[in-house]
Amino acid sequence: MGKCYPTVSEEYQKQIQLCSRKLKGLIYEKQCAPLMLRLGWHSAGTYDVKTKTGGPFGTIKHKDELAHGANNGLDIAVRLLEPIKEQFPSISYADYYQLAGVIAVEVTGGPDVPFHPGREDKAQPPVEGRLPNATLGNDHLRTVFVEQMGLSDRDIVALSGGHTLGRCHKERSGFEGPWTTNPLVFDNSYFKELLSGEKEGLIQLPTDKALLSDPVFRPLVEKYAEDEEAFFADYADAHMKLSELGFAEA
Repeated sequence: MGKCYPTVSEEYQKQIQLCSRKLKGLIYEKQCAPLMLRLGWHSAGTYDVKTKTGGPFGTIKHKDELAHGANNGLDIAVRLLEPIKEQFPSISYADYYQLAGVIAVEVTGGPDVPFHPGREDKAQPPVEGRLPNATLGNDHLRTVFVEQMGLSDRDIVALSGGHTLGRCHKERSGFEGPWTTNPLVFDNSYFKELLSGEKEGLIQLPTDKALLSDPVFRPLVEKYAEDEEAFFADYADAHMKLSELGFAEA
């Protein structure tokens, strides 16, 4: 059974299209795609299927949520996005932050992630501690993505490939360095680098390496390293699911 999305007006759809153009310009000019992708992910990834709390509903703009340990540095993204948001007061922050994440993937050469508008802003930020901890392994990944968010093993590996963009910053995460040699291009090089072993100047987090030791995760890593088209298809699906957690339930 497909999802039932809320109906939004033609004017709202038009505002989304105009806003998308502005976001493309900003993300390209500021070279901030990795930051915007992280904002979209971290906003959505707090969803808990059991309590139906958290998720992609704009609460990450609140100081309380920005203060969560996993969100170090995302205040920069919120600040960068505010001038464009002021031009589109009718668009919810919930839609806006997810749109920025989708555009970040598109601008850097990644797949087109389907975007459905209509999320409403919520007032209550989620509790601390729901986002993944990069120092832990597979059991932790499944606890967060499968048990808490309701995603799948395939989604875990596909979304991990989003680390093809960006880098770790010691002051934010305790880790330093990019995952790939070109951290502003969305491609399948994250998986190629992961399989080729550690290299000077590139980073592999414990959660990255854990993908190689798991009997379900590793074949997907190998598949995506071999077939960028398959990765793009699964990534677009996983990103859409993440961006719609708690929204338009089937």
